[in-house]
Amino acid sequence: MTTPYLSIVIPVYNSENGLDELFAGIDAAMGTTAYEVIFIDDGSKDNSWKKLMELKSKHPQKIIAIKFARNFGQHNAILCGFGFCKGELIVTMDDDLQHPPEEIAKLLAKYEETRADVVYGTYNSKQHGIVQNAGSYFVKKTSKYFENKMGEGSSFRLIKKEIAQKIKENHQHNFLFIDEVIQWYTGNITFTYVNHNPRKYGKSSYSFFKLTNLYFNILVNYSALPLKLMTYSGLLFSIITFFVGLRFIYKKIVHNVPLGYTSTIVSILFTASIILLCLGIIGQYIYKLYQFQHHKPPYSIQTVL
Repeated sequence: MTTPYLSIVIPVYNSENGLDELFAGIDAAMGTTAYEVIFIDDGSKDNSWKKLMELKSKHPQKIIAIKFARNFGQHNAILCGFGFCKGELIVTMDDDLQHPPEEIAKLLAKYEETRADVVYGTYNSKQHGIVQNAGSYFVKKTSKYFENKMGEGSSFRLIKKEIAQKIKENHQHNFLFIDEVIQWYTGNITFTYVNHNPRKYGKSSYSFFKLTNLYFNILVNYSALPLKLMTYSGLLFSIITFFVGLRFIYKKIVHNVPLGYTSTIVSILFTASIILLCLGIIGQYIYKLYQFQHHKPPYSIQTVL
């Protein structure tokens, strides 16, 4: 078998209706380029695995099919796929046909032009629902602001194999956000505009709750922002409390005004709420350290074809 030049990693979740069309599009788009496709079934509840077995039987030299024991998430599925890639270059893309296979050529062309370590496909307009568009925009822009990152990543990307191998070797913990980790290993990143199609089958698995949970995990795992906010807010409220206390002391001494139960109770409740919030944030960091200490795996493979 010819060693593939390009490895295409595709996490699959409840996408049985579009898999035939997706692979046919990739096969047509690749032309004479030697390639392989690594499909990772991330705990699908439909017949996606059955469809992947059919595709594997028809194209045994071009497809690797992996089935997870349960759902572990898109980024962990991509991490798993990195371990099976043989190509010099790796492309990651979604399974919902919103990334047109023919747009892979634009990633390759940009790589040939720039020799960048990573090429992101970015969009003038995303064809997602309102909630997912808003959530994606919020994650990217706040990540860029707080961590001084570019904030323009997408799941349609080309990565050199050596970068993917570093991620695979060094990030075997249970939560991974690839777009943050990539920028730990290289600043040689570029972008190219690609088309983004409306979703043809089913609906996105990224609900508002999942996007919120993802954002919170990014903050805790890849940022010290909550701890910094605790420090700054603690300093601010200390100053405010100091001046409020001076005001009450002044009124008591000069005007002999009783402090009263209301002001005392409000002050106690407000202070206690801030303390509880800070303890909750610290607890989340301790919990993440606990998970890391126990080496909880990022995924569990059930079957490889």
